[in-house]
Amino acid sequence: MFRVKICGVTTADDARLAADAGADAIGINFYPDSPRYCTIERAREIAAAVPPHVCKVGVFVNAPTGDVRRAFAEVPLDAVQFCGGEPPEFLREVRPAPIVRAARIGTNVDDVVAYLEGCHRQQAMPRMLLCDAKRDGHYGGTGTTLDWEMLAANRTKLRGLPLVLAGGLTPDNVHDAVGIVRPWAVDVASGVESAPGVKSPKLVKRFVTLTREALARASHRHP
Repeated sequence: MFRVKICGVTTADDARLAADAGADAIGINFYPDSPRYCTIERAREIAAAVPPHVCKVGVFVNAPTGDVRRAFAEVPLDAVQFCGGEPPEFLREVRPAPIVRAARIGTNVDDVVAYLEGCHRQQAMPRMLLCDAKRDGHYGGTGTTLDWEMLAANRTKLRGLPLVLAGGLTPDNVHDAVGIVRPWAVDVASGVESAPGVKSPKLVKRFVTLTREALARASHRHP
């Protein structure tokens, strides 16, 4: 669905900034406890600010099914991303919306493997798997990196899903991260901000440019 996603966009201006910089997707956060939270009304303004080819991803954390469906009905979202403890059955309930499942990864991928097995049994596999760093009490956007080498070594266990690498990425480290993990896509929030929820034009442009270069190099390498 996308290769470069700027997540936690909170204003129409930042949405246009991401699109102009060449991002394929923006993330609009519907989690009320997040500093990047957007109301339905603001989300509509943000979604309207970008061209149709830019994927609009609604980000949710343990939201009721009704709230997810309302957001999808009232905001022109292209996909939903779940970052909480939503079970595989929940993913099945919100289909046919394309789903990005966020996984908070610590020292291994065992929990993720078990979760994906449940999704397979429920016939509710996500479209993409977003790999973020595990930090107790947080649901992403912490600026913490995960163990790239460990993830790369265990990616064959993740049912062949396109991987979206997240967690503490910045213009300074994205080249190394992509080179090690070789993900399908990359997601960034705090790494391109001047303050929580406020995107830096300089950092966004630099991140998108460097990420595209890194993804192009990784795609030409032999497995």
